[in-house]
Amino acid sequence: MHMHDILRRDPEIWRLFTSAEEYNGAFRDGYDRFPHYMSAHRAPFEPRASRYLVEQGYRPEYPGGRPFAVCLTHDIDGVYRSMLSKGYATLSALKSGDLTKAFASAKQLQSRKLPLCNFREIMALEEEYGARSSFYFLALAPGDQDYAYDIRDLESEIGMIADAGWEVGLHGGHRAYCDPGALSAEKQRLEAVLGRPVVGYRNHYLRFRVPETWEHLSRAGFRYDATFGYADCAGFRNGMCHPFRPYNLKTGRPIDILEIPLVVMDGTLDRYMRLDATRAWEVTRRLIDATERCGGVFTLLWHNSYMEGERGKMYEKILGYCRERGAWMMSGEEIWKSLVK
Repeated sequence: MHMHDILRRDPEIWRLFTSAEEYNGAFRDGYDRFPHYMSAHRAPFEPRASRYLVEQGYRPEYPGGRPFAVCLTHDIDGVYRSMLSKGYATLSALKSGDLTKAFASAKQLQSRKLPLCNFREIMALEEEYGARSSFYFLALAPGDQDYAYDIRDLESEIGMIADAGWEVGLHGGHRAYCDPGALSAEKQRLEAVLGRPVVGYRNHYLRFRVPETWEHLSRAGFRYDATFGYADCAGFRNGMCHPFRPYNLKTGRPIDILEIPLVVMDGTLDRYMRLDATRAWEVTRRLIDATERCGGVFTLLWHNSYMEGERGKMYEKILGYCRERGAWMMSGEEIWKSLVK
């Protein structure tokens, strides 16, 4: 039986699953997002819709009989270190007496071309844990809001990522979620560099409109989206920890795209929820455990700029915990392939 047919049996669950409260002039924040603080769904840590599915006998299968999956993702908002960061690196190297490193850092001060290109380091870390991930790149044009790099300058890095078996997807700009023209232009720019179709998507700042953004993405040829989550609170936005086909209440039809719902974003934990490292881990572990109980997919967004210091340690701690729990840790594209028969 189709997931939608099961969920319809309970009107309250169906309303939660379809995000009915987000239709018809719901309040939006400054980024045109529907925030959790305006939602009637007051238990975001509980995947109520997914739990109902499981109670009705729904259980997806993952490769190797794994009990649940983890969708690892990175939004690439920037690839160049700031001048302040470069200067700090130079001073630190001098202070430690490492003249070679200091000289290299000083040279980088003269060039804007030093990428935060920690892509290889991220991939190497994930490989240690038997994991792969998705890298979502901006493909903006000069003059676009938050334009920070030219996607053509990263052709070799992008080729390296894709050739190694990790995913390269599109990180849509500020207008892409509601502007089909911008969405199409950005997709074409990235595909020209990648040399193959782009299937995965997440919008910048998690900007999203139910159900319009899903419709735009489907028409643009994307196969899955990984945007759908709250920016201001970790958890399950529509009670789902399973990937799902969205349902458009205005047309009365499913939308031809798979949503792999976002559960935790790094910036949500510290900037929005203002959690220290201990509390952030408690929340994250609780959400991983809830996903495991339902045999769902725990989708994690960890920016490439969050890979140093305590933030980097937190990412590795998540990888370690999920490996202990037997999770299949994979890119969005691989999860889409495994679920779309």
